[in-house]
Amino acid sequence: MYAMICTRPDLSHAVSVVSRYMANPRKEHWNALKWILCYLKGTSDCGLLFEKNSDSDLLVGYVDSDYAGDLDKRRSTTGFIFTLGGGPISWKATLQNIVALSTTEAEYIAAVEAAKEAVWLKGLVRELVFHARTKHIDIRYHKLRELVSSGDIKLMKVSTQDNFTDMLTKPLSVAKFLYCLNLANIQRS
Repeated sequence: MYAMICTRPDLSHAVSVVSRYMANPRKEHWNALKWILCYLKGTSDCGLLFEKNSDSDLLVGYVDSDYAGDLDKRRSTTGFIFTLGGGPISWKATLQNIVALSTTEAEYIAAVEAAKEAVWLKGLVRELVFHARTKHIDIRYHKLRELVSSGDIKLMKVSTQDNFTDMLTKPLSVAKFLYCLNLANIQRS
């Protein structure tokens, strides 16, 4: 869990799924946990890469969701990654609080969660002060529209093949997973 939260966004989806069963784990959950540990051991030389370039001070966010991917409760998964200096600085993979009734609704819910994180990160970068307890104060339902209208955030469509947050919302083939790692600037040393 520590590695996923602090340095390894590539673990987010797998850890998120396995952690749902901590109260009543079964053999398949134990096997999944062993797979995660083997993956972690085999990729111990992977790390976050930050680069100094013309866009290094630009906060960029990517967001995605699946649709009803949780087979137990049919809730969707939200995943987002924010980069600064070309490398990931904030990420999350989590089940949505409600059951979305469409793909559009699941994506909208995910976008709102990412927008809330963007506002908080923007304030953090601006002030360099940690305000985790007050992060929610200026967030209201439909805040996304207001933020876009005011120019505080800009939403842009990213093609599925270039949206590396897929690794936070669903299981991927090895090739697609490695491609997402490359896009997220998570590289071996």
